[in-house]
Amino acid sequence: MSLSSVQEFFAARAPDIEVLVTEASSATVPLAAAAHGVAPEQIAKTICIRVKDMVALVVMAGTSRLDNRKFKDRFGTKPRMVAPEEVLEMTSHPVGGVCPFGLRAPLPVLCDVSLRIFDIVIPAAGAPNAAVRINPLRLAELTEAEWVDLCQDPESAVAAQ
Repeated sequence: MSLSSVQEFFAARAPDIEVLVTEASSATVPLAAAAHGVAPEQIAKTICIRVKDMVALVVMAGTSRLDNRKFKDRFGTKPRMVAPEEVLEMTSHPVGGVCPFGLRAPLPVLCDVSLRIFDIVIPAAGAPNAAVRINPLRLAELTEAEWVDLCQDPESAVAAQ
């Protein structure tokens, strides 16, 4: 259902965007970057987080990491990752294919500003070997996402590693 729900999403809302299915897995940022011939930063990874009694999807640049301080300042609590089986149940997408398109039920989508430096980003498309090429502003528009600043600054992320 997952890949087909994403294909149906694009057929209805953006028929000009093709869902790309590859032989190679794109379940992780490095695999996705290799499969699509882009830098890892250009992969738009989607994580499913719990904020108090709400679940949301955060879409960010592939090498970005959530900044706990920014998150707590924004939501008053630390982020909690949703368990893989719950992610599948809530989104219809398996981990490695999670995206903000073709969801089982609507979830809030938060696009991190880390995506804005790219003309094109590559988010998953409902399966570990499916993705789309899309402008981040269009991604946010199609998913009715809210733009947020929740990730570590690139300098901070490098220092933390």
